[in-house]
Amino acid sequence: MPKNAAIEQEDGYGLQISPPNRDRLNSVINPSSPPSGLFIAGEWVETRERIPVLQKYTGETLGTIAAAGPDHLESAVAAARKAFPAFARMPAHQRSAILEKASLLLRAHQEPMAKWIAMETGKALKFARLEAERAADTFHLSSQEACRIHGETLPMDAVRSGEGLLGFWQRKPLGVIAAITPFNFPLNLVSHKVAPALAAGNTVVLKPSEVTPYSAAFLCRILEEAGLPAGCLNLVHGAGSAIGSALVEHRGTDMITFTGSAAVGKAILARAGIKRTTLELGNASPVVIAEDADLRRAAAKCALGANYCSGQVCISTQRIYAEAKIAEAFMELLLEETARLKVGDPLDEVTDVGPMISEREATRVAAWIGEAKMDGARVRHGEERKGAVHYPTVLDRVKPGMKVVDEEVFGPVVSVIPCRDFPEALRQADDSRYALQASVFTRDIERAFRAISDLGFGGIIINDTPHMRPDHIPYGGNRQSGLGREGPRFAIEEMTRIQMIQFRTAYPN
Repeated sequence: MPKNAAIEQEDGYGLQISPPNRDRLNSVINPSSPPSGLFIAGEWVETRERIPVLQKYTGETLGTIAAAGPDHLESAVAAARKAFPAFARMPAHQRSAILEKASLLLRAHQEPMAKWIAMETGKALKFARLEAERAADTFHLSSQEACRIHGETLPMDAVRSGEGLLGFWQRKPLGVIAAITPFNFPLNLVSHKVAPALAAGNTVVLKPSEVTPYSAAFLCRILEEAGLPAGCLNLVHGAGSAIGSALVEHRGTDMITFTGSAAVGKAILARAGIKRTTLELGNASPVVIAEDADLRRAAAKCALGANYCSGQVCISTQRIYAEAKIAEAFMELLLEETARLKVGDPLDEVTDVGPMISEREATRVAAWIGEAKMDGARVRHGEERKGAVHYPTVLDRVKPGMKVVDEEVFGPVVSVIPCRDFPEALRQADDSRYALQASVFTRDIERAFRAISDLGFGGIIINDTPHMRPDHIPYGGNRQSGLGREGPRFAIEEMTRIQMIQFRTAYPN
């Protein structure tokens, strides 16, 4: 099939998705001319104040983006509020068709999108391609869910006070969604907020990370081409401390959906007021290795799970608790698998691990390792740093109280901790203020269900690492890892309100 042929098909409801103009299609993702403005009320707006965007491996400037000021933020919120009533009334099949067309356009532009992701994040191209593919999946799933939003009837006469009433409830969009997204998945995490919000009939003001803004800007172009009405999606750039905070506090926003650190999440809760809030926050992802596990497979999975995206993933493998009988054997295999990873230019096809988002972050990770060493930890592999590139690092002899154990490292660092038995490994794995996702490697079904019972995490993965996130699952954490759930179906539930209707059909005798 020709690369762009996929966009010439029906949307599943008998409506023809018209192929976009070929010249426009080629200009949606222009490798030499990324979108640099704000996107407000369907128009691209440039500003005098600019924010440089760096190629994270070379450090060269890719370009600049427009920095939003207070007036731009006001205009973006006003545009979203103005567009909301008509968009909320748009038939579900029409919203679905727009999202499906966006999904098809994302697939048609997967390769250039992946290259921009790799350049602006430092993520290895092979994983950037996967992110671009997943973003298309997220829009496709949201397109389907747009036509599944429903309520139900209630048996009103279940109680005496309900006699003579017909009752049902339905879901209605909340209004204007403020979406604040991080740098590590600049396309798919944006998609996980924007696509469900639009599927439900909400409008959006989006503030992506200012260090990785181009993926979000390209997505705005794609939705513009897909036929999204003006004002339904608005894009503002700027620092979280300024534009992000103002967006959180703005009276014109009805919900905040945020992915980022626990510290910022707490600040958002304190400042948002009485407003719906979904928070996807941090983790210190544990993995438990039972003595009966397939150690080679577990080691290969953990080496990748700890280091893809340079460990800058909230479900990156960080703490590995191995039963004492097999701990050293597992460590040797983990060291072998970690040594296989190729570190270098993310645009190189063979690269597994590229740079971190900045040299400052790489320096922080190195400092945390240094603190752990001073407190008795041992480096078994890695520790080297060159600019923003921090090499995959494996530690042992770590203990609670060290940052590399208690806090989210958000870098390519993993620790192996021997435990006397399986129950003790589960206890230590669960001993964390975070609880997003955890995993267990075992071939024993009883052990697997013991882990499911004992681990209080939002997600449990058996025989793979915590970074597993198929895009339709209910994804979210407990404790300090956040509030609410994402995944199109579940995000839509967060982004809608229940409206109860009661009809008096008869009067009780």
